[in-house]
Amino acid sequence: MVAPGSVTSRLGSVFPFLLVLVDLQYEGAECGVNADVEKHLELGKKLLAAGQLADALSQFHAAVDGDPDNYIAYYRRATVFLAMGKSKAALPDLTKVIELKMDFTAARLQRGHLLLKQGKLDEAEDDFKKVLKSNPSENEEKEAQLQLVKSDEMQRLRSQALDAFESSDHIAAITFLDKILEVCVWDAELRELRAECFIKEGEPRKAISDLKAASKLKNDNTEAFYKISTLYYQLGDHELSLSEVRECLKLDQDHKRCFAHYKQVKKLNKLIESAEELIRDGRYSDATSKYESVMKTEPSVSEYTIRSKERICHCFSKDEQPVEAIRVCSEVLQMEPDNVNALKDRAEAYLIEEMYDEAIQDYETAQEHNENDQQIREGLEKAQRLLKQSQKRDYYKILGVKRNAKKQEIIKAYRKLALQWHPDNFQNEEEKKKAEKKFIDIAAAKEVLSDPEMRKKFDDGEDPLDAESQQGGGGNPFHRSWNSWQGFNPFSSGGPFRFKFHFN
Repeated sequence: MVAPGSVTSRLGSVFPFLLVLVDLQYEGAECGVNADVEKHLELGKKLLAAGQLADALSQFHAAVDGDPDNYIAYYRRATVFLAMGKSKAALPDLTKVIELKMDFTAARLQRGHLLLKQGKLDEAEDDFKKVLKSNPSENEEKEAQLQLVKSDEMQRLRSQALDAFESSDHIAAITFLDKILEVCVWDAELRELRAECFIKEGEPRKAISDLKAASKLKNDNTEAFYKISTLYYQLGDHELSLSEVRECLKLDQDHKRCFAHYKQVKKLNKLIESAEELIRDGRYSDATSKYESVMKTEPSVSEYTIRSKERICHCFSKDEQPVEAIRVCSEVLQMEPDNVNALKDRAEAYLIEEMYDEAIQDYETAQEHNENDQQIREGLEKAQRLLKQSQKRDYYKILGVKRNAKKQEIIKAYRKLALQWHPDNFQNEEEKKKAEKKFIDIAAAKEVLSDPEMRKKFDDGEDPLDAESQQGGGGNPFHRSWNSWQGFNPFSSGGPFRFKFHFN
């Protein structure tokens, strides 16, 4: 008996006739088996039953070398090859078994199975018919008849698939090919045919899957590697395109189309890698130039134009060029409305431009497509705080500077406004009171925006001088009377005036 969990048992569930392996008794005289060969066969059988495939294979190699006319050695070696998933290696051994012992129906039935999987329908049918003529066991006869019916069906489906393809009815061809390839799983030509149908129907990734299988099933399949590379290139995946075209050149370094494509992909890949390195280094202007070169290098594949604009949009946003960022990001979003990266970068640009409603809308749209992105969540919260803050006191607007203004710009704007709105400039009491309030706001804006810590709080949507936004705060230190500002010098970093204004 065969142990339920053994390798032979598992093989038997796929190829029922392989159970003959363990119980097969060879005839020493007929096979001319010497003692050493017998020893290798017995040891190999035990190792195979124990699942030690590599060791079993070594023993059967030795048995074949010791007796090249021993059909059992070839059969058992074929069984190990099959257990290891090496059907190509198993097929010659099964053929050798049949040459040495024409009435060995188990080997012929097994070969028919392999030929059917490879899509060699005529050869498979021939084996199944010969099994029926060679006095098979009841199980072998039933199996051969079943496989003949299946093979006939595959012949019919293949004919229908080819007719549909010739008529450019690619959807129907795919339907037929799907059914065939459930049985003829190792048929490289049919996989390549289905790949062509997928390409015609605009499903390149499915085509790639079939072509990858075909590249393994057929030796030196440069055409498959070339097609895979060009498909990846059209999808904008330049790195995988480069990897696949290199596989083509490994097989044939003089392959003209692969070499021409390789030069194009390599050039593009180098530009993109260089641009990304510049972005990592914060050299956004240089990175923008590189991505402009990418678009010029490959103007015919829209994917590279979209990806390049997406990265240029990112560079402008990070480089605090909000107007340009909004323009380019909007171009990307016209082509890809759900592009999360462009939505995030445009939202950041809107924040710089103090367009809070627009920023919130972009962040919310991005969140719909990627709700787990922490950056989107934090950006949305910040935009909502800034919108709420903008409805109160905005220190940037008070000084008339941008949110990305440098400290020198802030001090310069403050000095100009402080001089303009100094209460000593006004004689009318009502105007004087208005100027006092204005002057206090100007001084508060300068105090917050010139202090890095306070400015960061304000930029994050929290007013450091607003008692309501301070936990346990004791009120606004700038909400004080004009008298407390007497002697304040707008032309120094703080402290009392060194002189007073006098107006006639």
